[in-house]
Parts: sequence; structure tokens; C-alpha cells
Amino acid sequence: MTALPPLVDPAPSLGNDEVARYSRHLVLPDIGLDGQRRLKAARVLVIGAGGLGSPVLLYLAAAGVGTLGIVEFDVVEESNLQRQIIHGQSDIGRSKGASARDAIAEVNPHVEVELHEHALTREDAVELFGRYDLVLDGTDNFATRYLVNDAAVLAGVPYVWGSIFRFEGQVSVFWEDAPDGRGLNYRDLYPQAPPAGSVPSCAEGGVLGMLCGTVGSIMATEAVKLITGTGDPLLGRVLLYDALRMSVRTVEVRKDPSAAPITGLVDYEAFCGAPVPEPAAAPDTLSPTALRDRLAAPEPPVLVDVREPVEWDIAHIDGATLIPVGDIESGSGIDRVPRDRPAVLYCKTGIRSARALRALRDAGFTDVRHLDGGIAAWTREIDPSLPVY
Repeated sequence: MTALPPLVDPAPSLGNDEVARYSRHLVLPDIGLDGQRRLKAARVLVIGAGGLGSPVLLYLAAAGVGTLGIVEFDVVEESNLQRQIIHGQSDIGRSKGASARDAIAEVNPHVEVELHEHALTREDAVELFGRYDLVLDGTDNFATRYLVNDAAVLAGVPYVWGSIFRFEGQVSVFWEDAPDGRGLNYRDLYPQAPPAGSVPSCAEGGVLGMLCGTVGSIMATEAVKLITGTGDPLLGRVLLYDALRMSVRTVEVRKDPSAAPITGLVDYEAFCGAPVPEPAAAPDTLSPTALRDRLAAPEPPVLVDVREPVEWDIAHIDGATLIPVGDIESGSGIDRVPRDRPAVLYCKTGIRSARALRALRDAGFTDVRHLDGGIAAWTREIDPSLPVY
């Protein structure tokens, strides 16, 4: 086991009420009074107050981290409550940052919360990270992950990274300037972002709510280890957790000696190949209103739902035929799309239907379009009786 030096110098003292609160830490030989004072002095920035940010913030607050910064600009939605346990029913519609701040105050009034209610950008990320001892990133998009990585390298701070999808999670610690020579960053693990649209988001692919608690707790544990200099952190290793098999394993990551050094921040949307949103009148798209009118015409188009069967069971547009995007891209489902009639594709938000559209165009289809905004937009604008998922 290889411990690193403590990341934070200890605070001068603990009050009697803090001694009582943290007594179970104080009797741990590897934390003790010194470690708890380091936690009190620590300044930790958490990117996002969502699925992973929720348990991270709650456990770090309960552990006595003195200052928690939260980067979060979103609002609480009902679909968040299945996994984002820092928020409650009464918080729907509220700022996630404000909701998280209030929950933290209930957990531990000794913790100071600093809200940064804006999207993290390359203009401010390095300066912001420099105000903190440690960063934890549990965001769910690749552009932000690479931005966090590069900004942490330039600011010289370590960060704990976590990722979840469906029933699986990953956790690691990255620190380019680690004092023991194990200096790694996220690009050593993933030098290039996957092709845009190739990895579904949790909104499209789903995620087991409890997975957030497991992975978030591991992330919080790694943060405490770094702050106090306890144990062997996941530096140079990635922990892989599979909830279905209930298995945990770690794999080693080595520095790529040929990788170019990180000297500045770039356009991360472009780096990750994020598609530029098309205007509603783009030739390949139909607005929900335009689709409604076409479906009501004497010769309506063929309507194809390219989502998965479990999503179809939740909600679908009347008259549609289910052909999952994977079947279209593999070719096995292409013959089910008529070539002698116009076709309109839809998914949840428009990402998968755009992929299916490209596959059909490559197969020679010419009169095919897809629904702008997917069934989510259809539900908002045309048929609010459908459930939102």
C-alpha cells in the first residue's frame, strides 16, 4: 500500500461539538484528530449536483470537509429523484445548487458551501480550480470531462473522476503532478473521445439509481484518502464496478510517453465531435407540428420509432412501427422500412434518429426525415397525455 502525503494542512483545532460529531472518525487510527482537522481545512470542488454529485456532496459534508464548492446550473426535475438523493419532491423546479446547499446545511452546519451556478467553461475553469485543493467530477458528457481534466492539469490540482452507465461504474484518481511520480490524467486512459452519438446518455440508456450511491461513495472515499494522506488512492488504477455481477476489479493505467503535453484549453465541443444543433427548418428534420399535420394528411408518412422496446412500452406515438436504431445500422431492420413512401424517424430527443437517418441515407433512402427533439418534444408540444421519462 502506497500512501501519498496529506493534500491539506490541518486546521488549528476542532470545537467540542465537532469532536462529538466526528467521534467515529477520531477513533480511527488512520484518520484521528489530525486527519479530521485536515478535512476541516479542505476546500473541495464538486462538478455537478446530480447522480454522482448527490452522494459525494452528502458524504463529504457529513465527513466534515470544511468548504464544498458546487458547479451546477441546472434545475431539479422529477426524473432526477430516482437517483439524485440530495434533492426531494419539494425541490422540483428549484436550482440544483441551492437545493444541494440546503441539504448540506441539514447534514452538517459546519460546512461552508460556495455555489457556482453556471456552466463550466474554458474561460474560467483553471482559475476556479486553483481556488480549491481537490476536484471531483461526476459529469455525464465527454466535453466536460476533457475540460475538467485539462483544467486540473493546468491548475496543478488532483481530481477524482467517476462515471456510470446502466449497471456499471468506473472510478479513478488523476493527478499530473503527483508527488510519487504516478502522474496521470484522463487522456492517458481515454486519449480520444468516442464518436459523437456513439455512447448513449443516461437519459437514453438508463442508469440504476443505487449505482450512483455506490460509485459516488467510492469517489468520496478517494477524496478523504487524498486529503488526509490515508491508504492507497486509485492513482494509476481504474476501479470497474458491475452491479449485475456484483463484481469489482481494478486495472492499471500507465502514462502515455508519446502524448502531447497539455498547455492550454481547447474547444471541447469540437474535440468531442458534438453535433451542431440544426435549425427547426433544416431539410432533414420535421418539427412536432409539421409531423402532426403530415400524419393527418390523406397519405401520411411511415412513422418509425428507433428506440428500444422498453422505451416503446413506456410511451410511443400512435401509428408508429418499432425498429431499433441498432437494427437499422446493422442492416437487419432496413427492409422493414418501405422505400415507396416517405418515412419519418423519431427517438427520445433526436440523437439516435439522426444516426438512423444517416444509415438509411447510406442505404439509398431519399425521402426520409426525423423528428426534431424526438418524442420528448412531441409530448411537450402535441400530446401531453404521454408520460415523460
